[in-house]
Amino acid sequence: MTTYVLVHGGGHGGWCWQKIATRLRAAGHEVHTPTLTGLGERSHLMGPDVGLDTHITDVVNLICFEGLNDMILGGHSYGGMVITGVADRVPEHIRRLVYLDAAHPANGQSLADVTPSLMGMARSMGQVINGVELVLLPMEGAGRFYGVEDDADVAWMDKRLTAHPWKSFEDKLRLTDERRLRQIPRANINCIPTMDPDDTESHARQRDGDRNYEIETGHDLMITEPDKVAAILLELADV
Repeated sequence: MTTYVLVHGGGHGGWCWQKIATRLRAAGHEVHTPTLTGLGERSHLMGPDVGLDTHITDVVNLICFEGLNDMILGGHSYGGMVITGVADRVPEHIRRLVYLDAAHPANGQSLADVTPSLMGMARSMGQVINGVELVLLPMEGAGRFYGVEDDADVAWMDKRLTAHPWKSFEDKLRLTDERRLRQIPRANINCIPTMDPDDTESHARQRDGDRNYEIETGHDLMITEPDKVAAILLELADV
């Protein structure tokens, strides 16, 4: 049995992994899909201090309080920022990192640094609500922004997407031992439509794993291609 911890991206919650978690559990594995503070069913905890460090701590605490070890830690999109910080704090608990169409930050970078044009667009459409700068504000059909085309899936997402704190996108990732972090095996599962071959540095990071996969699908691959993603995660359990 393998233990998986899967971290969602901006505006999402642990709910977005339902299709994947069902398949992995059916194969006999343990799966945790935490929702980060201020998102999903924890949206009532949103506040001005919620940022990247908060979200890293969310996952570190899950790992420590649940006593999880030898795990596969995966992150989607912004979740790549989070799992990189988690791996720096508790590397001894992690067997492998998996970046699912995710950010690949270096020490001192924020998500706004990694994807400046996309984050600039997101911020331009944000709002300050109750003293918190929020982006990715939910609206009808927002799932299509994430590459989801199936009408039923889009309607399902409409009920669950929540606004995201801009602070977490602007916060810089601070690593204490990047050398040790880079020794953890990593795999990349990239969505072909979102890869940018003209951005040499970004493209290199998307292919820097000991195992790299590409899927022809939209950004929310855990929703649009659950069979393919689950099959890759199961394959990685045996590596």
